[in-house]
Amino acid sequence: MTAVSEIAASIEPAAIDRIVQMLCTLRHGGGRVFFLGVGGGASHASHAVNDLRKIAGIESYSPSDNVAELTARINDNGWATAYSDWLRGSHLNEKDMVFVFSVGGGDAEKKISANIVACLHLAKEAGAQIAGIVGPAGGSTAALADAAILVPLHTPGMVTALTESFQGVIWHAIVSHPDLRANEMKWESTR
Repeated sequence: MTAVSEIAASIEPAAIDRIVQMLCTLRHGGGRVFFLGVGGGASHASHAVNDLRKIAGIESYSPSDNVAELTARINDNGWATAYSDWLRGSHLNEKDMVFVFSVGGGDAEKKISANIVACLHLAKEAGAQIAGIVGPAGGSTAALADAAILVPLHTPGMVTALTESFQGVIWHAIVSHPDLRANEMKWESTR
């Protein structure tokens, strides 16, 4: 499929390096990373928490990993504030980073991913950094982020599939970057 090779060629290595350097600085300063996503992005968030903790040695969390707390917050206060209330409970601060995996990046006016948009605004208020890997529209994530990688539009009927696929590829390029990797990865160490 030509879409894959064309999208891969269009991802700027400098954008990946920017996020890697932000994460290196965060680790040195004792910050934490809070990964946010919904649907496929929530799965990426869980996977990224694992990788960042295990491979890069950075304290990381995702609200979607604690189903009991997440559903209690949704039940009591609604979906739009569930993630941002969780971040408040985690004492998000200026040493931390919010990292978003989203196809659309959130859009307050269109009421798309309102929970993500609320987190972005809370991160700005707290002085936390914002990074993200989002689809071609970029949304609020791209507008507010300190560093965002936009997966470009190639095949209109496959925006979600291609964005979510490349989020995984890009994420793994970040966490396995030699500047960020603190611990050897199992399969790489056996070769």
